[in-house]
Amino acid sequence: MQVFIESQSKNRKLSFSGTVSQLLEKLKVNPETVIVAKNNELVTEDELLEDSDEIKLLSVISGG
Repeated sequence: MQVFIESQSKNRKLSFSGTVSQLLEKLKVNPETVIVAKNNELVTEDELLEDSDEIKLLSVISGG
């Protein structure tokens, strides 16, 4: 699985199968700080991921 982490501007390659929520836990990423895209489509935390997927963790920016 190819994972791009926008906040760190880096790509990681890892073996993983499970849900988005489990992946975020494994990577120690707070789910409230990112939007997850699987193969360029936004997905929810209960989406199942395959080892062949391309994942992007995009930073959520808020301001006021």
